Amino acid sequence: MNKDFPIPDNELQRLAALKRYNILDTLPDNAFDDATKLVSYICGVPIAHISFIDENRQWFKSEIGIGISEVPREITFCRYTILDTEMVEINDTHLNERFKDDPNVTGGFNVRFYAGVPLTTPDGYNIGTLCAVDHIVKKLDENQKNALSIVAKHVIAQLELSTKNIELKEQRKIAEKAVLARDSFLANMSHEIRTPLNAIIGFTDLLAQTELDEMQRDYIESVQIAGENLLLIVNDILDLSKIESGNLAIESEPFNIKKTLKHVYNLLKVKVQNDVEFDLFLDADLPDMIIGDQGRLNQILVNLIGNSLKFTSEGAVTVSVKKTEETDDTYSLKFSVKDTGIGIPKNKLKTIFERFTQGEESTTRTFGGTGLGLSIVKQLIELQRSEIHVKSELNRGSEFYFTLTYKKNTTVSLSLKSTSQNDLGKLKILLCEDNILNQKLAKSVINNFGFDLDIANNGEEGIELLSKNTYDLVLMDLQMPVKDGYQTTEFIRNELKSTIPIVAMTAHSLVGEQERCYKVGMNAYVPKPFKQAVLLKAIKTVMDTDAVLTKKRTVDLSFLEEMACGDENFKKDMIEIFLEKIPEQDAELQEAFKNEDHETVKKVAHNMKSSLDIFLLEDLSNCAAILEQEASAGIFTTESIDKIEILHCGIIEVVKVLKELY
Repeated sequence: MNKDFPIPDNELQRLAALKRYNILDTLPDNAFDDATKLVSYICGVPIAHISFIDENRQWFKSEIGIGISEVPREITFCRYTILDTEMVEINDTHLNERFKDDPNVTGGFNVRFYAGVPLTTPDGYNIGTLCAVDHIVKKLDENQKNALSIVAKHVIAQLELSTKNIELKEQRKIAEKAVLARDSFLANMSHEIRTPLNAIIGFTDLLAQTELDEMQRDYIESVQIAGENLLLIVNDILDLSKIESGNLAIESEPFNIKKTLKHVYNLLKVKVQNDVEFDLFLDADLPDMIIGDQGRLNQILVNLIGNSLKFTSEGAVTVSVKKTEETDDTYSLKFSVKDTGIGIPKNKLKTIFERFTQGEESTTRTFGGTGLGLSIVKQLIELQRSEIHVKSELNRGSEFYFTLTYKKNTTVSLSLKSTSQNDLGKLKILLCEDNILNQKLAKSVINNFGFDLDIANNGEEGIELLSKNTYDLVLMDLQMPVKDGYQTTEFIRNELKSTIPIVAMTAHSLVGEQERCYKVGMNAYVPKPFKQAVLLKAIKTVMDTDAVLTKKRTVDLSFLEEMACGDENFKKDMIEIFLEKIPEQDAELQEAFKNEDHETVKKVAHNMKSSLDIFLLEDLSNCAAILEQEASAGIFTTESIDKIEILHCGIIEVVKVLKELY
C-alpha cells in the first residue's frame, strides 16, 4: 500500500518493538510529564512533546503547548526524524525546502524551529521522538543538544523499566501459581503417603503392646524404625514448605534434655556399623529439665547423627553436649556431632546446607538420602536464633556443632500423670473417616483407651449420626468424600449449633492447616501418623472443662474514637495505617534484634510504642518500652527475647482482629 510518508526499511520490526512496550493510548505518567517539562525548560521553547509513531499516527504520550493527543503520521515532522539515528534540528523552517510550505509552518502551530531526537530502543528501532518546537528562529548549543539526548535515553530507560516491571509481575503471578501447585502437590503427596503410613505405624505400635517372643519383638522394632525413617523424610519435605512460608513455629515446653538425648542415641544406635564406635557424652553440669522445642532438637540431632553414621564405615561417631553458659533464666548448651567418616571437600563446605545438595555428587547413589536434611537443620537452628558450624577434612571426618539457649524450667514439679492412661471415664466418640484401615486402627486405639466409638464414612453420615445420638467428642478427618472435614465442622457449628469438641485428625499436614482447622471451629489438631499418647492428650485437652481457654484478644478503640470526634473516615484511615505499618515495623524490629542492631531496635520500638498506645494495647506497648530501654543500654537480655516474641505474637493477633472488624 502506498503511503504519503517515507517508510523505514525496518518498519515491521520497528512497529513490533513499539507494540512490545504497550505504551500507546495509556494514561498520563508523571515520569514522562517531568521529562517534557525539562525539555521545555532546557531549550526555552513553548512546545515540547514525547510521542510515538505507529502505522498511521503520531500519538503524544506527554506534551506541552499542543493540546491534542494525536495527529496523522503524514503531516508530522517526526515522520522524517525516525529515519535518522541522531538529532534532527531545523533552525528556520522558512528556509527549509522540505517544510517551508508545510501547513504547520505557514499556519497551524506556526513551527519556525524544530529539534527532534529519535527514541531508540536498545535493539536499535526508532519508535518515537522527543521534540522541542518554537515559533521563532533558534539554535541549540552543545549542552542543550547533549541534554536532549540524555532525556531521550531516560525516556527509553523508563519504558524498559515499566516493561520489566510488567514482566516481573507476570513472573510473580507464575511463581505464585507454581507455589500453589507445589503446595497442592505436597498436600496430596502428604495425604497419600501418610494415610497408609499411619496404618503401618499404628498397627505396629498395637502389635508391640502384645506378647511377643524375642525374635518377633526384634522384627517389630525394625518395622517401627523403618516407619519412623520414612515419616522423617515426609516431614522433611513438609517442614521445608513451612519454613519457606514463615509458618514453622518453635515450641516452648518443658522437657528432660538427658532423656531426650538418650532416646535419640538409642533410636540411632541400630544404624551403627560393626567397625564404628558410637558414643554419647553428657556434661556433668547438664540440667535435667529445660524449656524449649524438644521435637525440633530431636529432628536436628537425628539428621546430624544419622548423617555421621551413614558416612562413617570405621572409627567413631561421638555426640557430646556441654553446658557453656548459665544465667538466672537460661542455659546455653553446645551440641557437637563428630565422626571419622568420609569428610567433606573444602569447596563443598559452603554448599552442603543448600537443599538437595550433598558433599559429593556420588553420595546420593552410594549412601542415599534426599539432600534436604542439612538444609532443614540449618534453618531450624537459625529459627532458634543460633547458627550451625562445620569443620571437616576429606577422608578424615567432620564435626557439626551449634549452641542453643534454653529457658530454665521454673515449675516446681511437672505433672507426671501419664497421657497414655485414661482417667476420663467412658466417653462416646464419633469418628468421621473414610479410609477402612484408619477406621480399624482408630477403633482399636480408642477401645484400648476404654472409650466407645461410632464410625461415619463421610461428613454427611457424621452429621446424621450426630443428629440422632449423643457424643462426647468428634474425631474429624479432613479429606473425605461427600462432605470434607471443614464443611462438616462448619455445618456442626453453624447449622446444628453444637459446641461438641472436635479434634482434627489428618494426613494432610501443610502450612496453614492448623490455623484453618481452628478457624472453622475445631478444638484440637492431631497429624497422622498419630502416636497414641498424642491422641489421648488431645482428647484430654478438649474434654477438660476446667482448662483455661485461650482468650481471644480484643482491641479497645475508645481512645481512637475520642480522637476521631465522630469522623468514621479518620478512624478507618488510622486503622489502615496501623495495619500497613505495624507488621512492617515488627519485621524490621525482629531483623534488627537478630543482628543486635541496638540503635534500630531503639528507634523502631519507640515508634511502635506510640502506635500501640493509640489502640490501648498496654501489654504490647510495655514490651516495646522494655525493648527500647534495653536497646538504649546497649545490651539485650533473656527478657528481651521474651518481649520480642510476645510483641510479635500479639501484633499478629491484633492485625487479625482489626481485619475482621474492618
